[in-house]
Formats: sequence, C-alpha cells, structure tokens
Amino acid sequence: MNRLHRYLIIVAGGKGLRMSASKPKQFLLLAGRPVIFHTINRFTDYDPDIELIIVLPEDNIEMWKELCHQYEFKLNHNIITGGEERYHSVKNGLSLIKHESIIAVHDAVRPLVNNATIDRCFKKAENEGNAVPYIMPSESVREISGNNNRALQRDRIALIQTPQVFRSDILLSAYAGDYDTSFTDDASVIEAAGHKINLVEGNIENIKITTSEDLISAEALLGNLT
Repeated sequence: MNRLHRYLIIVAGGKGLRMSASKPKQFLLLAGRPVIFHTINRFTDYDPDIELIIVLPEDNIEMWKELCHQYEFKLNHNIITGGEERYHSVKNGLSLIKHESIIAVHDAVRPLVNNATIDRCFKKAENEGNAVPYIMPSESVREISGNNNRALQRDRIALIQTPQVFRSDILLSAYAGDYDTSFTDDASVIEAAGHKINLVEGNIENIKITTSEDLISAEALLGNLT
C-alpha cells in the first residue's frame, strides 16, 4: 500500500508583541538562525519529501524572502498570506492542497518538536484520521470563574501541542464550515464537525515561544533535542 502524500502547513502569524521585539517572533534568532527555519527543519529531517506550505501575514513576506536569501534557505515551499484569525490562516493554507494526503498543521514558533512526536502523529492520523499531541501538566491547576476558583484534577487535564495531523478529507471538510469564536486550534474545528480527537504523546520540550524567557529556554534545550 502506497503511503499518502504529506503536507506541512506552518502557521506563522505571530507579531512578537509580548517580546517587545522589532520583528515577528518566528523570525527572531535561535542559535544563530531564525526560529521558523529550525521549526521547518524538524519536519524535513523527519521526512525530506514533505510538501511545505508557509502561511505569513502579507507584510511579512518580503522579510521572509530576505531571510531566505541571508540564511541560504533553499527548500522548496509555497507561501500564502494569512487571515484575520488562525482559523482563516489555516483555511488559506488548505487552498493549496492538491492531493489526497495527510496534513500536519504546526506553529512556526514550536521549533523543539522531536522526531518521535512527529512520527506518532503521522502514524496515528494515517490509521485513525487525526492525531493531536499533548503533555500532562506537572503543576497543580485551578479553574478561575470571576472572583472564584477551584482545584481541578491534574490527571484529567491535557496540555495541547502541535503538530496536529489529519487526513485531508477530514480537515478540508471541517474547514468548509463557518468560523466560530470557540475555534482555538484545528482540533476544536474537527471536533465541532463531529469527529473524536485522538490524543498522542507529545514531548515536553515542544514549547511555544512567546516570551524572551521562552527563547532562552529553547536555546538551552535545542542542543539536547533528538
């Protein structure tokens, strides 16, 4: 049986506001190269044949081209402009899907996903339609409601990561619907379309870089990633 074609949609819409940075956080340097290049290389190291779709705000495209030239990034890829919300950006990326396939959607600022997580996600999605990586919280958690709060059972809480991976027929059908403010990620879109979400083990290093402290942590973790 032939393996399905694989796509990677990299969602790169961050502006770096919490970092007070002069450029979007996906373009900040990590170990001497832009964060987004590390992120993409995690997937191309896993599967050199994966087809890349990079979703960028329109006003970031020239900067992207300059960085590709400066850092000699020569991997074949498709660029498409993003939308108002993450939902719309992913939907724009899906317009470039041309084959029955398995599609991974990943945050540009998660450069520390490891091969084992990627492999688990693709295999589960290929067999069961979708796969969403998670880790369990290591700290106590509480639910806040107005001025009140209450303890929750930590072993019933999952922290969700990307890549979130789907068979193309499932993802394209779900994104054919209307946007809803409850959509926080691709899993929530798929769930709203009536599909059960399959959770798979993620990796604890797979942090989302949103602050300057995250960037420092990522630099420390990068050398130990396998």
